[in-house]
Amino acid sequence: MAVYSAGDFRNGTTFEMEGNVYRVVEFQHVKPGKGSAFVRTKIKNVITGSVLEKTFNPSEKFPSAEIERKEMQYLYEDGGIYYFMDNETYEQLPLNKEQLGDSLKYLKENMNVKILSYKGNVFATEPPMFVELEVTYTEPGFAGNTTTTSGKPAKLENGLEISVPMFVNIGDIIKIDTRTGEYLERV
Repeated sequence: MAVYSAGDFRNGTTFEMEGNVYRVVEFQHVKPGKGSAFVRTKIKNVITGSVLEKTFNPSEKFPSAEIERKEMQYLYEDGGIYYFMDNETYEQLPLNKEQLGDSLKYLKENMNVKILSYKGNVFATEPPMFVELEVTYTEPGFAGNTTTTSGKPAKLENGLEISVPMFVNIGDIIKIDTRTGEYLERV
């Protein structure tokens, strides 16, 4: 098993500490004029989702945590349970809202997502970086009102509501960045 020293931390590094698994969200190497260097981090518990800020001595060592990422296809939702299919074995995996987290709002049937697990326990899903969804409802835009920077609310085929530019209409397919939840372009 690989071991990380805190001085090697980068965004996305996963490690075990005090019986929990953490992923580095932010890190900063600090070398003050006086005193010894340290690493200031923001780390997220991958199982509970809690985020904490912690400083480490760069020489502290932690065992790496092997996170399994498996691509699976989202099939359907039934009674609050979301079903995914393994693209290789065709086995189905039922997950609940807590296991899906924020990625739930970007799901669309037949979409491939990455299922993240640690020692067989699923703790998160990663939707594709960009998703394309159809606008099912939005107010019509007004002629001449296309230059304003403000947007208008739009409801998408999977129930997600986001702000879109005035020129977007019902039936348009739009691309969304799942990292920010923002409209990117009309497809």
